[in-house]
Amino acid sequence: MRIDEMFLGIQGEGIESGLVTLFIRTFGCNLGCSWCDTKQKKGKEIGVKDILKKCESFGNKRVCITGGEPLIQKQDCIKLMNLLIKKRFKILIETNGSLDISGLPKKAVVSLDIKCPSSKEDKRILIKNLNLIRKKDQVKFVIADKKDYEFAKRFVQEYNLIGKTGVVFQPEYNSGFDKRLLKSILKDKLDVRLGFQLHKICWKDNWSKK
Repeated sequence: MRIDEMFLGIQGEGIESGLVTLFIRTFGCNLGCSWCDTKQKKGKEIGVKDILKKCESFGNKRVCITGGEPLIQKQDCIKLMNLLIKKRFKILIETNGSLDISGLPKKAVVSLDIKCPSSKEDKRILIKNLNLIRKKDQVKFVIADKKDYEFAKRFVQEYNLIGKTGVVFQPEYNSGFDKRLLKSILKDKLDVRLGFQLHKICWKDNWSKK
């Protein structure tokens, strides 16, 4: 697999926010979101068994496979996930919602992004993935403005996501929309989780404004 980096940190987003997590960041993405905050390097080819050995060396059993977009290397990703599951790792995989999530190991938790209009990639949503999402998974919306919020609200209602899976509304970090998002959720009484990028709050000196 082509891997950008591996590191131990704190999960900053979604239903596992705040938990110590080993991150495996795969290289490459098929989208180009306008607010993307992931600066990738050149990546390095590493065999899945070698990745497993490195995971074991960290001494932590919670793993997040992220990117980039992990599912552009889907078959290798599935092999790695199955190896990790056999070694009793708990896995969350983050995917941008444009690629097929079928065939992923059932024991893994899926974090599925739904791209809002401000990302400029909202036309790339693969709707059939919503048929595969489960209660233990999560659907995440990154929201930068009122248009994004209205889009996310309609989407959640149209596809009956509340109660079907975890739903996270997360303000885009540089948008300044966090308080307005909170007020909108309260006003509309939406049963969704308001999430912030905890890692950026904890290490804000390392996250420069665009």
